[in-house]
Amino acid sequence: MTVLFLAHTECDGTLAKVSLETLTAAKALADGMGAELAVGLVGADVAAAADSIAACGGTFFAVTGPAYNEGLYSTDIAAAEAIAKACSAEIVVAPATSRYSRALPGLAIRLGGRVDTHLSGLNVVDGKPVAKRWFYRQRMEGSFTRDERPWVLTLDAGCAGAFSGAGSADVTAVDADISGVRTRPEGMICVSEDEQTIRPDAEILLVTGAGWTKKQADGEVHVAEAEDSILRFLSATKSSLGSSKSLVDISGEGGAVISFLTHMHQVGQTGATPRHAKGLSTCCHGEEPHVVGWRFINERRAINTDAGCGWAQGKCDVLYVGDAFAIMKKVNELLG
Repeated sequence: MTVLFLAHTECDGTLAKVSLETLTAAKALADGMGAELAVGLVGADVAAAADSIAACGGTFFAVTGPAYNEGLYSTDIAAAEAIAKACSAEIVVAPATSRYSRALPGLAIRLGGRVDTHLSGLNVVDGKPVAKRWFYRQRMEGSFTRDERPWVLTLDAGCAGAFSGAGSADVTAVDADISGVRTRPEGMICVSEDEQTIRPDAEILLVTGAGWTKKQADGEVHVAEAEDSILRFLSATKSSLGSSKSLVDISGEGGAVISFLTHMHQVGQTGATPRHAKGLSTCCHGEEPHVVGWRFINERRAINTDAGCGWAQGKCDVLYVGDAFAIMKKVNELLG
């Protein structure tokens, strides 16, 4: 049996942290099953990426060329299919990046197998591969397995430690048929680090709540001041930004909005479940829908004017009782 770890390189030719985490899980799965580990890499040039993980002990395959630098469904699925067939993979493990979340379900169809996405872990029980996933809005984690092969799996970020082990990799080149691909990318525009507000690898997560857009003590709404305070903190700390559902939905209610927030920022029961070392919640009341998305934050702090809010009921490590505008203003002054 062969377990294939499949990943694409980033724009700079390296592997993303989520890819390194997925490699750790794939290697553990292969070792636990006594299976061969194959490593499949896709990108314009994968030499540096292959050398950075050479110590994993797998057999390396790669589809390379300028056509594979940008993420297109047609080229990504063709490259993945070619590698999977070249190593006769029975289980394919890949990171749940935007590229592979889009392409790999189609890979399972082409290979006549099955796919399960956004998994939270992999294990081996009685010699069989077992996948883990959150159910019921991330309140319960379930385990399951499948007999169908190939079994294509994508793993979410933060579910394993990042693999580390460089060396010199011997890579077998694989040809993928993209002769029928008609879509051609014109280029890629990447936001600057200062403009980016969603940073999965950031040390700190700042979460904003609807209180930022409500009337303050003077009876007025201060959205511009709120935006400036939030952006100054993000710029100084390079934190990641999250939002409660009530705040990202408030535009539909005709209320004032934070201009740079989208539903992609939403964390909690119906949003993302981030994994940052520290988290600071501002203007959220801290009830269950908000707290669910914080379960993997190691150190949780919150700011709220209500000493009896949900955060005070054992749901955060430190609660600052006070006005978020005043507290964040002081914090930004201390940050310089």
